[in-house]
Amino acid sequence: MKVLVTGVAGFIGMHCAQRLLERGDHVVGIDNFSTYYSVELKKDRLARLKHARFEFQQVDIADASELTKIFERTKPEAVLNLAAQAGVRYSIENPQAYVQTNVVGFANLLECCRRHPPRHLVFASSSSVYGSNPQLPWSESHNVDHPVSLYAATKKSNELMAHVYSHVHGLNVTGLRFFTVYGPWGRPDMSPMLFAHAITQGKPIQVFNHGDMQRDFTYIDDIVEGTLRVLDRPAPYAIFNIGNHQPVALLDYIAAMERAFGKEARLEMKPMQPGDVKATYADTSALRAAVGFAPSTPLDTGLARFAAWFKQYY
Repeated sequence: MKVLVTGVAGFIGMHCAQRLLERGDHVVGIDNFSTYYSVELKKDRLARLKHARFEFQQVDIADASELTKIFERTKPEAVLNLAAQAGVRYSIENPQAYVQTNVVGFANLLECCRRHPPRHLVFASSSSVYGSNPQLPWSESHNVDHPVSLYAATKKSNELMAHVYSHVHGLNVTGLRFFTVYGPWGRPDMSPMLFAHAITQGKPIQVFNHGDMQRDFTYIDDIVEGTLRVLDRPAPYAIFNIGNHQPVALLDYIAAMERAFGKEARLEMKPMQPGDVKATYADTSALRAAVGFAPSTPLDTGLARFAAWFKQYY
């Protein structure tokens, strides 16, 4: 199968592309090499995808004409949209970047899929769409009309736009609400990388809301397995949570990081940050029912693999 992967130099994009190539698919990868974080890290990820069945082009999904050319030339059978301006906190500082990539870019992608319909379009949504919903675990049946960050609002808009294209144009499209993904080759703006640098350099870790937080950490290999199983089962319109169904308290998570790196962390207690939520917790029963799989890698196992990669890379 020929699969177009957008954001292929990203954390989840590279891992998904790698698995697609390993199983025999042809991958067309695009990425805009956004400078939001280290372009060097993105190029190092991309270097892992050298393969006869892999082709790469530097294209921004917000550029409609360039994206159209990719679709016309490659005619992908499936599309995996992992290109996005990521990060909850940065959306407060630079809202325009989120509107351009996550809204304009996604609209361009939907238009290309309408004109050249793939078997299935699967796109990254986010657990952040649940906002501060106090009802845990979060289920796809819960209301998601009250986002607390612009990033979350753009991801909710993707779900709505996708529904329209499914309803009006018959597009098979599925959105995946990812929950705190971590592992080797992860994003430098996320806590595993931030905490790993701090621990190894003996610098303090900023602990928000004085440690009174929980996150449903999901290991990258589980994310890839779930994502590709969904990609292989086209559906008219679906939304799935993809998380570990096991929230971990922030201080327990820091203790697990200390074990993984064999070094004690210095903690700096901070208040809650704007746009952040206190807890995330995925109900993954719908995903399991649909594809026979839900993530379950224990945090200690995943962090040990992350620490091994981190020490080797840095």
